[in-house]
Parts: sequence; C-alpha cells; structure tokens
Amino acid sequence: MKHFLDVLDYASEDLQEMLDLAVKLKTQWKAGGNPPLLRGKVLGMIFQKPSLRTRVSFDMAMRHLGGDALYLSPAEIGLGKREAISDVARVLSGYVDAIMARVFEHEHVLELARWASVPVLNGLSDYNHPCQAMADALTIYEKFGTLKGIQVTFVGDGNNVAVSLMHVCAKLGANFTIANPEGYDMPTKAIELAKEVARETGSQLAFLRDPHQAVKGAQVIYTDTWTSMGQEEEAQIREKVFPPYQVNQQLVSEADQDVIVMHCLPAHRGQEITDEVADGPHSALFSQAHNRLHAQKAILVKLLT
Repeated sequence: MKHFLDVLDYASEDLQEMLDLAVKLKTQWKAGGNPPLLRGKVLGMIFQKPSLRTRVSFDMAMRHLGGDALYLSPAEIGLGKREAISDVARVLSGYVDAIMARVFEHEHVLELARWASVPVLNGLSDYNHPCQAMADALTIYEKFGTLKGIQVTFVGDGNNVAVSLMHVCAKLGANFTIANPEGYDMPTKAIELAKEVARETGSQLAFLRDPHQAVKGAQVIYTDTWTSMGQEEEAQIREKVFPPYQVNQQLVSEADQDVIVMHCLPAHRGQEITDEVADGPHSALFSQAHNRLHAQKAILVKLLT
C-alpha cells in the first residue's frame, strides 16, 4: 500500500517524476482539460483544522481528473474522540478509494495509514506538510528549471512547513538555509534526517539566527505565519520575538536580484511579510498556491493508478 505521509518516504527520482507529471497535468489543464485518469475514484477528506487551499485544491484535483471528493468536517469525525482512529480508517476504506487527512497530531495520520486499506495522504500535521512541499518544489522547478543547486532560504519559525521544505530540498539537491530565533528550531530528528539525505544528494544545509546573513545569495525566500494553528496561546509572545524575521523590501533587496518570495498562506500581512513584498514583482505567492492543485493531482495519480 502506497501512502503519501512524508517526502522522505520517496526516492529522489520518484519525487522528480511526480514534479514532471505535475508539469504535464498543468499543461494539459491549461490547454483545455485533463484526461479522466481518476474516473470513478472518490477521495475522502478528513479535516480537524479549517482550510482554504487544502480543501479546494484536493476537491478540484479530483474533479479535473474525473473523480470526486467527499468533505468530512471536524464535527462529523472527531478523530480519536468520537470514534477510534483505527475504526475510522477501516470504515472509510470500505467507502472511498483514498483518504486525505489534515490533522493536529502527526501520530493521527500515521495511525490512519496503519489501519487503512486504501492510500492515505497527509494534508498537514504538526510535524510536516508534504503536499505543500511538492507544490513548493513545483513552483521552484517552473522558475529555475531545476532544484539542483538552487539556494532556498526559509525565514521564521522552524515549523511543519519548514520541515517539509527542508526535506524536499535535500531530496532534490537544493541548498536549504533557515534563519529562526533561538527556541524556535525545527525538531532535531527532522534535521538529522535531512542531513542524512543531503550527504547523498549534495544538498547544503545551514541553520542560522541572522536573517540578513541567511538571504545572501538566496534565489528563493520563504516565510510562514509566526503562530500556527494550535499555538494561539503563544501568539503574544511570538509577536514580540519574530519582528526581526519579517520579510520586507529591505530583506528581499539583500538576496539574489531574481529572487522569488514564497509563502504557503494564509499570510498575516504586516507581520511575517509586508504588502509591498507579497504584492511585489518578486512574489510567487499565488502561483505557488495554485500549484497545490497540480502537485496534488500528480500525487493522486501516482497513488491511484
């Protein structure tokens, strides 16, 4: 059984193959539409967290490919509360062809995968966000024609998005740098895994505190919200810690002249990113968001055909 829980579960060649397929599917869609590769297939979508991009992009991906998607709200499922996760996985496996889950705890999506007899896709957990990473890789690939040797710098919290971005960069040979405040590092295990992969692919990893040092030579600057869902009680503290890590015009001017700026959205404008940058000539925010659709089509096709 193939699942999509972590980009590290896939060989570099497999991830590149998915990117090439995403490019092909996007080109077909722009030329008039995709073939119905997933006709008769249904994706069950479990949400513990609210969503714009994840819900709509997965729903439309299935529609574009001739399939269907079923939205299951937090109130309908209550993973591990109303019903055991193992039971949910086994029941849904008899109704749908794949399960996408957007959860708080990473262990919940792992348990779904353990018990499901259909593919499970990780639509986000507190540890990682692999579908976002594939959309990010697609955006960089479209801009530069490769990820090999591209300098990607993440500025901000060492969160789930940063983890998957680091892992996909390591897998595909991009150089990854993060600048984050002390106390907001990525999990040690995630860093160790990235270093293991980087030794094989030649990816260079760097872990800094100073955002200005981190963006020197950067071809991609990436940021995310200072306070993720589930961390609301930390918001006031974080708003005092993170202002030096704002991606503003000054910081962008210190990077490569052709730098693109990325953000997985939703953006808190005036905090981690300014309007001037988000809406400026270097911004890739919306092409990146749209690429969720095409990257996820490629993942779904790989899992379901």
